[in-house]
Amino acid sequence: MGKIKTHKATAKRFTVTGSGRVKINHTDRRHKLGIKASKRKMHLRKAGYLSESMAPTVKKLMPYAK
Repeated sequence: MGKIKTHKATAKRFTVTGSGRVKINHTDRRHKLGIKASKRKMHLRKAGYLSESMAPTVKKLMPYAK
């Protein structure tokens, strides 16, 4: 049986941590930063974690991630 292909768009957006949680980068940090509050931009810098209900879907698309 052949290998399963990784969904490349998913692999570019998500990473799986050592403990198995799915890590994401926040959106809204690309352009129009002048109208966003400094506090908002500061909080968007930190990575977020995907909800437990969505994580299995992402892990299925990335079969060889940790």
